Amino acid sequence: MIDTEKLVAEAGQKIGAMGSAFYFVEPTVSKGDELGIGTLRFYFLGRGGVLGDVDAAVVQSAFGYFKPELLRAQWDKARAQVSPPEAGHAYMACCAEFGRSKLSGLDGLEGLCDALEAVNAAADPTALTLYAGIRNEPLVEDLPGRAMQLVTVLREYRGSAHLVAVVAQLLDPKVAHYIRRPEMFGAFGYGDDEIPVVTDEDRAKLAAADALTDAIVTPAYGVLDEAQREALLGGLAAMERAFAG
Repeated sequence: MIDTEKLVAEAGQKIGAMGSAFYFVEPTVSKGDELGIGTLRFYFLGRGGVLGDVDAAVVQSAFGYFKPELLRAQWDKARAQVSPPEAGHAYMACCAEFGRSKLSGLDGLEGLCDALEAVNAAADPTALTLYAGIRNEPLVEDLPGRAMQLVTVLREYRGSAHLVAVVAQLLDPKVAHYIRRPEMFGAFGYGDDEIPVVTDEDRAKLAAADALTDAIVTPAYGVLDEAQREALLGGLAAMERAFAG
């Protein structure tokens, strides 16, 4: 019997790692070039375009961890060239195409999609802005593309829940990001002079946010029966092997 705590921990780690795998691969980069906005702007406009044609401040509230000035510059320049909804649709198409390139012929995709869709249907999008947006994007019909899209959607589910949990602990998202991924701090727009002084209290708040994140997403995963739990973890493990191959 796969208990829900184990399910949430294992599935969350795999989904978090794989859901962004298409972001910077060559076909996605080429699509950004085709749209005339390049790689980084396509990332912002494609990922955030599911929110609609909104001001950069709205996107910042959903992304959470970027330096606001960086996000606004990239969003505004890209938005002036391509409509955000169009970019959002294109980004999801790139996601599906990546799935087809890696997962075609993989056994267990039907069961994996069934389990992922059950979690997605059970998830409550309240206060989870980026997840609420991507959840409304149409999914492709073929299993390899659909599996990848669903993994990406559920990555945004947990990511959105985690941002809410960080804020609920009164922890600055910038500090949370630095604790978790200090090597990426500069890539998110911050300079060396902006590195925060991290305290034990900050680390305790992040640990509490991690626990709260699990608590937020657990009900959605809890709807799965035993066969679906096995299909989910087995399918995600097969995806990992396919991505590594």
